[in-house]
Amino acid sequence: MELTGLSAREIASAVKARKFTAVEAARACIERIKKYDKKCRAIVTLCEEEAMADAERIDAAVARGEDPGALCGVPFVVKDNFCTKGIRTTCCSRMLEDWVPNYDATSVINMKKAGAVLIGKANMDEFAMGSTTESSIFGATLNPRDFTRVPGGSSGGSAASVAAGYVPVALGSDTGGSVRQPAAFCGVQGMKPSYGQISRYGIVAYASSLDQVGPLAANVGDLALLMDVLAKEDPNDTTCDAYDRPSFTKAAAEASLAGKRVAVLTGYDRDSIDAPLSAAIDRAAAICRAEGASVFEAKLPITMEHTVACYYMVALGDASSKLACYDGMRYGHHADGRNLSEMYKKSRMEGFGEEVRKRILVGTCILTRGYYDNYFVPATRVRQLISDEFKELFKEADILICPITPTLAYKRGFVEKDPVKMYLGDVFTTIANLAGLPSISLNAGFTEEGLPTNVQLLAPRFGDAELIACAAAIEKNAGSPHIAVLTEDD
Repeated sequence: MELTGLSAREIASAVKARKFTAVEAARACIERIKKYDKKCRAIVTLCEEEAMADAERIDAAVARGEDPGALCGVPFVVKDNFCTKGIRTTCCSRMLEDWVPNYDATSVINMKKAGAVLIGKANMDEFAMGSTTESSIFGATLNPRDFTRVPGGSSGGSAASVAAGYVPVALGSDTGGSVRQPAAFCGVQGMKPSYGQISRYGIVAYASSLDQVGPLAANVGDLALLMDVLAKEDPNDTTCDAYDRPSFTKAAAEASLAGKRVAVLTGYDRDSIDAPLSAAIDRAAAICRAEGASVFEAKLPITMEHTVACYYMVALGDASSKLACYDGMRYGHHADGRNLSEMYKKSRMEGFGEEVRKRILVGTCILTRGYYDNYFVPATRVRQLISDEFKELFKEADILICPITPTLAYKRGFVEKDPVKMYLGDVFTTIANLAGLPSISLNAGFTEEGLPTNVQLLAPRFGDAELIACAAAIEKNAGSPHIAVLTEDD
């Protein structure tokens, strides 16, 4: 059965109406993965037996006249840093290559409670540290839109799975753009919700004050549907705020830009942005005007000057602390040594890849006496200034439009040639994580060569529903992205 291109809403509605079964939907996704993923390498663990068993349970519930939930029979994948009970969770690192958790992440639990079927675990940059998904021990994921390019990172496998039509929706984690940047590169829609909107329990942490679970889908309506399922308080995560969430699906359905105040970010060198991405921002602003919004230019001087340095001080310091538990004794890969010190060194040298080791070393340096006071503490103060600058902006604006990255999808090997440029490419995505804001990567069409173009939308913290409504209104005019066309040779 050909189900490629159906939305999560369409699949759930069809399964409930018995037009096809959850088993048929899961089997169609698994067959497509087996057919095309040998080259794309978006999936690192295919959960075929578990998926078919879950799908059978959903079909049995439908046959009894029960409603399995809003995602009835919808296939999905999760990034391989989400804990999955009885299914290996590796973070695509040798350090955890054989680890099998005995519990599910809260996000996985909520998806399953809503009737969704877990199809597999998606490829990622090792321990979520990267922007290309090339540091995975399973090999680099390729971009389904152009196999000579990367899918972005670190949630590259999740974004590629949606773009390739393996599944209608996927989950990733976003620390500094790791959902939005791969969504942009692969030509799908991706969202980083407000910090505290979704539970982080069961996600292997990179930087706890920045991490957030984010959905990926082919349209904003499915993002809203996943937000309704995922955005719930959780006693296991004290940073997950306990408040009544609005209906995100209703917000998407009632999408309107009439009367909205839309700010377009300026104060950066427009010539440093690839021309198709600059044009996408202009098109998004024009749509907003045509739909009745007032559009004006805005600058964020503190944010734009300091965000990358501030982000890496905070993130790498946090990462050094988080990954200290992988010592070769209690957690992770173990290598024998003549003494305890040598065992630690060999275990961590063999278990962690080059990029992760580099970030741990820099983070450890940042946290040492002297450097901590001169670098880490000032970075936390600058982070507050960035948050305050956004608060002032959102007194005058409802949403902000800006780029996601300065470039279209990178060619493979770009990181090795110019890693510093890759870090600087985070300048537009890290702002949302530092300030805890909701942000959406919205596809804005494709270039003549078939590469996705995109814009980023941001809103005040916990303004997720209004952000989704604005994104849906723009998407209604710009159109939803199509699924990548794959051939047998792929």
